[in-house]
Amino acid sequence: MADAGGLKLTYLEGHGSPTLPRPIEPFGSWQQIPLVRSGLSQARSHFRESQHKMEIHKVTQVFVPGGMPELTYVARTERKLEESLGAAKDNLCKLVTVTGMTKSGKTVLAQKVFPRDANNIWIDGGAIGNETDFWTFIVDATGGYTSSSYGKTRELGYHAGGFVQGELGLPGIAKGSAQAKVDHDRTFENSETRTRSLSPRAAAISQLHATRKPLIIDDFHYLNRRFQGTIIRALKQPIFDGIPVILIAIPHRRYDAVKVEREITGRIENIQIPAWEPEELLLISSEGFRLLNMNVSEAVCRRFALESYGSPHLMQEFCRNLAKLHQVNETLSKTLVVESVGDDLFEDVAEKTGKVIYDKLTKGPRQRTDRLQRRLKNGKTADIYGVTLLALAKLKPGLETIEYEPLRSSIREILAEDAPRAHEVTRVIEKMAEIAASDESSTPVLDWDKEERILHITDPFFAFYLKWGVRDKPL
Repeated sequence: MADAGGLKLTYLEGHGSPTLPRPIEPFGSWQQIPLVRSGLSQARSHFRESQHKMEIHKVTQVFVPGGMPELTYVARTERKLEESLGAAKDNLCKLVTVTGMTKSGKTVLAQKVFPRDANNIWIDGGAIGNETDFWTFIVDATGGYTSSSYGKTRELGYHAGGFVQGELGLPGIAKGSAQAKVDHDRTFENSETRTRSLSPRAAAISQLHATRKPLIIDDFHYLNRRFQGTIIRALKQPIFDGIPVILIAIPHRRYDAVKVEREITGRIENIQIPAWEPEELLLISSEGFRLLNMNVSEAVCRRFALESYGSPHLMQEFCRNLAKLHQVNETLSKTLVVESVGDDLFEDVAEKTGKVIYDKLTKGPRQRTDRLQRRLKNGKTADIYGVTLLALAKLKPGLETIEYEPLRSSIREILAEDAPRAHEVTRVIEKMAEIAASDESSTPVLDWDKEERILHITDPFFAFYLKWGVRDKPL
């Protein structure tokens, strides 16, 4: 290459004389280039914005108390719960029991591993009135029948035919002959029908073996104890043959299956669902509020976790109520900052969740005469049912079991008069446990162990109401 008066010359290979470089085809004019560059920059900017644009989610899709939270599901992978439950699919040959306090995520976990679809049989214990209902449900879910008919029909027939010949004539007239063809057909049927009938139990067991579909019984503890043993006994062979059978129950009823059918001992695989740690519950709020573009302070989220009594259901409830409190219905276009939360949120949640059953327990069973009103230290009065529940509220038991003596001591502390006799208190507790068991919910909010003289608070909503919902609660 040479320089001739400021003009660069290029020597082509193999030639001695320089040639001018090939002219570049202009793109419009030089004035257009900045516009082109500006357009490309703008396009890139729009692309980046579209890439970072947040997907819109409804609050009701993000926080789902009582349902399947697809967007805020927490797998708790370190505990290997899904892995343990999934082992039931691999010819485990054991009865699998999933136990944990109510509203602790047992059903959500089971649905994650065994979805409620055509491939699995789900039975809700609270919906089963008697044993026949149980087996009939399985038959229907597997497309089976309790009776079937088989029939066969044979058709028989014969054909006859020939010719008939004769003479025809009239007196005085010539005679003639005639011939006619005669045919005759006849058919008839011979049928045979056989009917086979099975009991609902036999048909259900047969269908389980035929389809090998997993059977999941939610709230097994709510099935009537009179036929729990019969069901376990009948399911022993399908379990032995590797068909997955999963029972979901609350902790203090963990060994009901063993109590009603001793032979199942040694063939039970128990998966205990522990109460959620605050750090695990915080994953629900952090992911959910992120999806809604809400910046909620750590202090608020941590308070939610501590007030949840280890229940993801309550955590979901708090988060959804906080969003509604700030009129958030879906993902926000502009980030909303929330630094604090008032007690009214917890009081509102308590009012919506535990009040109905609390009022039922306060009223107690019907009786002809009015109950004796007892004077409280706060200047008000209450009958023995009200006194017992106020004493519970004073203890703020959470989900712990309560022995009889601490409860009776609490009763003494709130009364301005002598405490009722021991047998009166135990009778009231027994009656309240009966009322709780007959409530429409599938799990009683409390349960009284008469032999051990221990009261179980089984429902975090009820425990939460005792803390936040009870009015005129003794200090």
